[in-house]
Formats: sequence, structure tokens, C-alpha cells
Amino acid sequence: MELGPIESLSYFVPELILAISVIGLILADLVVRRKEQLGVAALVVVVLALIAVVWGLPGQGDAYLFNRMIVHDQYAVFFKVVFALATFATIWMSLDSREVEKVSRGEYYALLIASALGMFFMATATNLLMAYLALEFVSLTSYVLTGTLRHNRRSGEASLKYLIYGGVASGTMIYGMSWIYGITGTMDYAGINAALAAGQGTPLILFIAVLLTLAGFGYKIAAVPFHMWAPDVYTGAPIPVTAFLSVASKASGFALLLRFLYPALSTVGAGGQWQALGDGGWQQVVLLLSMVSMTIGNLAALQQDNIKRLLAYSSVAHAGYMLMGLAVLSDEGLRSILFYLVVYYLMNIGAFAIVMLVANSTGREDFDGFRGLAWRGGAIPAVAMAIFLFSLAGIPPFAGFIGKFYLFAAVIRADFYLLALVGGLNSVVSLYYYARIVRTMFLDQPAGGEGGVELDWSTGGLLAVLTLGTVVFGVYWAPVIALADRSARFFLG
Repeated sequence: MELGPIESLSYFVPELILAISVIGLILADLVVRRKEQLGVAALVVVVLALIAVVWGLPGQGDAYLFNRMIVHDQYAVFFKVVFALATFATIWMSLDSREVEKVSRGEYYALLIASALGMFFMATATNLLMAYLALEFVSLTSYVLTGTLRHNRRSGEASLKYLIYGGVASGTMIYGMSWIYGITGTMDYAGINAALAAGQGTPLILFIAVLLTLAGFGYKIAAVPFHMWAPDVYTGAPIPVTAFLSVASKASGFALLLRFLYPALSTVGAGGQWQALGDGGWQQVVLLLSMVSMTIGNLAALQQDNIKRLLAYSSVAHAGYMLMGLAVLSDEGLRSILFYLVVYYLMNIGAFAIVMLVANSTGREDFDGFRGLAWRGGAIPAVAMAIFLFSLAGIPPFAGFIGKFYLFAAVIRADFYLLALVGGLNSVVSLYYYARIVRTMFLDQPAGGEGGVELDWSTGGLLAVLTLGTVVFGVYWAPVIALADRSARFFLG
């Protein structure tokens, strides 16, 4: 089903809520004196948008909207829910962040919601032009959010580096998209698919075009060699923004990448298996990126003393893990990526919430700030941090283990044994630096200058939800994998 602009508006309620609220928050900032109320209003807006996304499920079928520029399907709904939840958690963290107290609150929350709006478009784009505009919209808001600590030199430097790297990646990507348009004569994903199925273009030209386009996607998911921005940006940005970029921005990159490589450049062949069109060789490139990303990310994380920087390289490694599911080009691989994004949201947001808690109390983000955390009034945060870190490492019985289990199962079933071996070895390496943080919190004695850590009810409530989810989904994950299975379907008209 294809709908025009007017008919499409009934599917567009969540986006309208977010767009109107961006303007409303900026105007409210001019008249509201208690700026924390803007954060509460932003929370309400995200909840309303989330309800609108879920509420539209029963009565709305899959359809192309706005003359095939975007699409409404179960895949898009899944990612919209993830983006809304990530934005909600980020705003919740921001209400208790000492760093965010120093910024213009109205602009800050408006930018967060605007970024979420752009991510909604990234998940639904079925046209190269729309995909590019959505990615650029999210990137521009991310640059500004990174530099919101205006009097912090580290934040300004991170924002500038993010802008430079993003500009280069964006230019490379749109150049690759222009090649794809030249090969196929269309920017619509379905049209690209039909043109490649008809044999248009040569394998070499298609390979170069896809390789150039992958630069933009790789930058968004922080995959090697497009990851150079991540350590500096994660370190310089306010901690809630870092958490947002590590989860929501990465998920939006995967949302765009998966829809581009599956419906546009692949087709369902005999036996229901996906097959790459045009023999462009991009599947081998993704496989290589996966192995290199997880290896470099984990090895670089071993040498870090700043926790935010360590988690940045950890994020690079986890991009590599998720690319494993893409390299096999199968429904199982797609389902495993969607499942892993959910559990990654829980454990990574939780880890950054602990970092924020320690930074609020001590002003430190390094290992010394975590020294003896369990014995400085932070026993509950220390236990929660240990759960998140062991889950990130893939240790049972936590959700991260189940996520990696499905990824490795998809890889082994597709006979990618070398990829599975590299992934397994990297999981072992990652355990070392995660366990190093746990040892620092529980076994190292406080030096005396770190100060105590207080857990307020607001941050405690967020940690309780994230910790409970990480533990429960490690022993009973059926609802999440069922959701991922339903969502791993594209509307192909």
C-alpha cells in the first residue's frame, strides 16, 4: 500500500508529537523559571510519542508513506521503540546530572528530542535522499549536544572533532550514493533492488559505490576504521549525551544500514535465504569490518584509564559483534542484531548511569574514582555496575550472554567458523578490562580522597529498572526474542 502526504499523516503521529515539542521546549525555556520542569516535560513528550508508536500497531498495516519516501512496518516500529526508550533514559539521567545543570536546559532537551525525531526517520527511510537527510539531521544535533558544555575545553574539542570526522564521512557516503543512483537510475530502495536484479551495473562499480556508502554508516555505528571520533567524543560530551550516542546513535546507524543492505541490495532466494545482488562483494567487506572492529576495539580498551574512554572502545567492539549478524545475511542474523540492540541498551545505559553517579560525587571518571566504590557508600551501584559489565562481556546468566549466543549461533549456522572464532577470542579479551573495573570497585582500597557516593531515588529507580532487565532477560528472554523475530521483517510492497 502506498499513501500520499495527506493519508500518511495518520501514521505520522509520533513524529508530529516530537516535532511540535521541540518548538514548544524552546519557547517554554523563555518563560519557565524552574528549568528542571523542562526535563519533566521532555520526559512526558517522549512517553506520549512512545504510546503513539505502540498504540498505532493494532490498526495500522504496513505501508509506504509520503510517496515512498518512508515506510511503516514492524521493523520501523521496533527501532522507534528503542529510540524512544533510549531518549527517555537519557533525559532521566540528565535530570540528575551535575554537568547538565550548567547548560541551557531548554535547548538541551529540544536537541535531544530533535535527534530522536531524526532517528525515527532513519529507521523508516526507503529512499537514498531521505536516508541521507535523516542521518545528517541526527549528526548535526549530535555535534551540538557534544559541545553543550560551552566552558569546557574538552567538550568543545570533542564537538569539533566529531564535526570534522562526520563531515568527511558524510561527503564520502553521498558520493557513494550518487554512484548507486548512476548505476540504477533511482533513489528508491525497491527500484535499486529491481535494477540490480536486472543486471544493471558491473560488480566493480557496485563494489566501489557500496564501499563509499558504507563510510557514512560505519561512522554512525563507530565501526573501524570510521571509529576515530568515538573515544574523544565519548570523553568530552556530558555523560548522558555519551550514553545517548553509545546506544541510540549506534542503533540508528544499524537501522539505516540493515534496511539499505537487505531490501535494497539483497533479495530472498530459494529456500527463503537472502542473497546479495550484483555480486558487489560487500558481504566480505562487512565480515572484515566485523573482525577488525571487535579486535581493535577490545585491544585499545585494555590500555584505558578513563572509564568513558574505555566504554567508547568497548562500543567499537560491540559494533563488531553486531556486524557478525549482518555478515551472514540471514533472517537469523537480522533477528540476533535486533535482540542484541535491546540488551545492549540495558547494559550500556546502566554502565553510563553508574559513571554519572560517580562523577557527580567525586568529579572523576577514571579508575581512581571507582577505587573501593563498594566500601564508600556505593555498594548498590558497585553491584549494579558489575552486573552490567559482566553482561557486556557475555557472562551468564545475564542478558549479554543470550545476545552473544544468538549472534554466534547465526554465524556458526552459516558456516562462518573463522568469524565465530575471532568473536569468541575477543569476548575473552574483553572480560579482562571489564573485570579490571570490578576488581577496582570491590578489592582496591580507597585512597582517602575519592569521597563517598550517594544514590538518590531518581538514579536508583533508573538503575533498578536497567539492572532488573539485564538479569531477567538473561534467564527469560522469550518475549524479547519473539519481538525481534516479529520485527525482522521488511515491508516490500
